[in-house]
Amino acid sequence: MRRDVLASFVVFLVAIPLSLGVAVASGAPIAAGLIAAIVGGVVAGALGGSPLQVSGPTAGLTVIVADLIQTYGWRATCAITLMGGLLQVVLGACRVARTALAVSPAVVHGMLAGVGVVLILAQVHIVLGGKPQHSALENLSELPSQLLHPHSHPALLGVLTIGVMLLWSRLARNTDRRGLAALGRWVPGPLPAIALATLTAWFLGWDAPRVDLPDTLLGDWHAPVLPEGPLPSVFGAAVSVGLVAAVESLLCSVTIDQRRPAGVPRADLDRDLLGQGASNMVSGLLGGLPIAGVIVRSTANLEAGARTRLSAILHGVWVLVLALSCGPIIEQVPLAALAALLVVLGVKTLDMTRIRDLRHHREAPAYFATLLGVVVLGLGEGVLLGIGVMAVLALRRLTRLSVRVEEAIPTAHSAPDLAGWHVVVVGTLTFLGVPKVTRALQQIPAGAAVDIDLDVDFMDHAAFDAIHQWRLSHERQGGRVDIDEVHESWYERAVTGDMPQPRKSSSSARWWAPWGNRRRRAETSELDAPEVSPSALLLAGVREYHGRTARLVRPIMAELAFEQKPEHLFITCVDSRVVPNIITASGPGDLFINRNVGNLVPRHGSRTHDDSVAATVEYAINVLGIRTITVCGHSNCGAMAALLAGGTEVEHLRSLSRWLKHGNHSLARFLAADPGDGQAPLTRLCQINVMQQLDNLMTYPWLRERVESGRLELVGLYLDLETAKVQVLDQSAETFTPVPAETPDDDPSDVEALT
Repeated sequence: MRRDVLASFVVFLVAIPLSLGVAVASGAPIAAGLIAAIVGGVVAGALGGSPLQVSGPTAGLTVIVADLIQTYGWRATCAITLMGGLLQVVLGACRVARTALAVSPAVVHGMLAGVGVVLILAQVHIVLGGKPQHSALENLSELPSQLLHPHSHPALLGVLTIGVMLLWSRLARNTDRRGLAALGRWVPGPLPAIALATLTAWFLGWDAPRVDLPDTLLGDWHAPVLPEGPLPSVFGAAVSVGLVAAVESLLCSVTIDQRRPAGVPRADLDRDLLGQGASNMVSGLLGGLPIAGVIVRSTANLEAGARTRLSAILHGVWVLVLALSCGPIIEQVPLAALAALLVVLGVKTLDMTRIRDLRHHREAPAYFATLLGVVVLGLGEGVLLGIGVMAVLALRRLTRLSVRVEEAIPTAHSAPDLAGWHVVVVGTLTFLGVPKVTRALQQIPAGAAVDIDLDVDFMDHAAFDAIHQWRLSHERQGGRVDIDEVHESWYERAVTGDMPQPRKSSSSARWWAPWGNRRRRAETSELDAPEVSPSALLLAGVREYHGRTARLVRPIMAELAFEQKPEHLFITCVDSRVVPNIITASGPGDLFINRNVGNLVPRHGSRTHDDSVAATVEYAINVLGIRTITVCGHSNCGAMAALLAGGTEVEHLRSLSRWLKHGNHSLARFLAADPGDGQAPLTRLCQINVMQQLDNLMTYPWLRERVESGRLELVGLYLDLETAKVQVLDQSAETFTPVPAETPDDDPSDVEALT
């Protein structure tokens, strides 16, 4: 309750100036922004599926609303908002929320950036004391004359507002948590900016247009009226409001859901769409603006410490209280200050980091096409243009094909006077690529030996038929054709007619198998095959990774490239038979791994000083925020065998001998333990060593304090190499037991989500 009440007040401070500014920018009554903020907080907050998302009027819909008001009038626009909300309710009931996320982020962010540009071009005129025109191009053409002849008082108030916003954002980024820096984090920038501009205009008596509120919040309320115009246009307007608001809300919900604190339930996107639809219906009925999830308010809610939907609901209540009791104060706010606030928000939509990410994925053309389309043609036309460009880019990727022909060294199967040929086909092989492949194959002379590598993710029948007919023709003329498929066996399955089989499992090796198990059958079948050097094996493994795995993990690695968020610190042995990611079914970024001889942890204040493990533990806990440390031992550990032998076998290895002294406590514990359980001595020592290393971790006072307070968990694992089974330590009984099977209480959706 305490967290949510405080967070709701912070969001309320953000919502007031933004709601007023969006209403002014849309050309709607000022009260419409406040009504939308109240309804978005109370209705969407109570019914929505994202507990920490805050809804209200959003700058992303200003262009649509402004155009609707000019075309149909305000009361008809309210009816369109209501119909858009009804559409959202229907979509939510049909559980199609995930489908809305299929729209490319390049188009969505290009749309928001285009709205930001349109917003800036319109609001700059208000900042300079003028009036915005009906289109972005008209605003742009009129801007030079407006800059040459500004109205001094509104312009000064706008500059003051922007200056305070920029200064406040610098205070909020300051790492000092005292004084002005703390104030900058807890008080949102729009509030002091608008307050200072209002006080300045009132104290100096400046002549600047101000907010005009009705006598009551609902004013002279009238029911919405049906728009007059062609039915397809009206229906298109309702669909436009409903879908744009839905996509913006769902993207906001997903973004906030990814950052939610522990204990906060996941967002239910279908329920969220129902909540957004209900709030838009209520807002349209009461005379409010369209509502969507707002990333600025939602982020402020999250950072202020909110934990439940109570924060969003209370923020709507605070807006209602202010609107009913502080109307005269709100009417002192200069319109130029609100316009300047929207200019700053419009600039923030032009996120350069977003552009860099899109350029990395080669989707920037769709972003810029959408942006320019929204500015020049309009919102709907711009989005359609962006979707069209994205479709062209996707089609281009689907038809991208590389064909390389190389003349190789003569083979034993080819004629002495003819060289062998190597053809590599990479990409998606469809009928569109048949001319390129056919042209390349025609370069090969008759009777030559040909190796064709098909590194393709799809092959249609036209492509198969072209290659197969060429192969039959080439072999009739005395040539030899050997086709090797790197991934999917499209060609082989088409020849045999065994299409349901996904892979040629008989010849493809598992990725986790040792190098020795993955030699080519041609090499393993020859008794006199040359010996392969270890470096050649390593490079061959890298090539296999590039050919099979790199493209699959590239999206994951790109996401992790600049930040890691591992879940566990995993301390284990350097033994080559222990592969942590295999025995835990984990991937890149999951485990922060420390490997050393014997999976040892030097005790705090040990005579044989070594900080290597302690440094890893400190960094994992204090920098990465890891809350689980696992020590994993294994059977037949060479380090434990050396301890049992008294160190005589490794005494000539000085560094190793010094390191193994950290295992003396494990050896002493082994000698003091009861050997009556029938286990082999080495097995018992390997397991006791895991228990001892967990105790060694507890010798660090700062780490012990975290464990005892419940902020850190210690886990012991033991890998039996012979059975490939992992056992977990029962610390109370000091025994290793099988990992329990999945219980009926386990949530399969969690496993599915991880998969």
